[in-house]
Amino acid sequence: MNNQNSQPDATLTPEQRKLVEKLSDAEILAIDDALLSNTSTQWRKVARVIGATMNKLPSRILGIPDSYYSQRIQNLVKEGLLESQGNLSYMKYSEIRLPYNNET
Repeated sequence: MNNQNSQPDATLTPEQRKLVEKLSDAEILAIDDALLSNTSTQWRKVARVIGATMNKLPSRILGIPDSYYSQRIQNLVKEGLLESQGNLSYMKYSEIRLPYNNET
């Protein structure tokens, strides 16, 4: 890990938490679907997947930070929808992919 930036990803500020709490189930599902669609069976940096998702999500709610998207990725890993390597608390230094047994 690069010593210059060895701090874990930022946590949500109180203002950001308020925005996140306003997300509907449908909006959270759209975020998860977009994250999955920007992932492949090849390893990709978490930061890359999040950046692509934030740039292309049509109904993106402004003010929702990349750290929330990172939390959603961690949730998808826990659910078994994604595989990971590295510490997911450091989006620049961790990678994700779709499981090979995932049929799309």
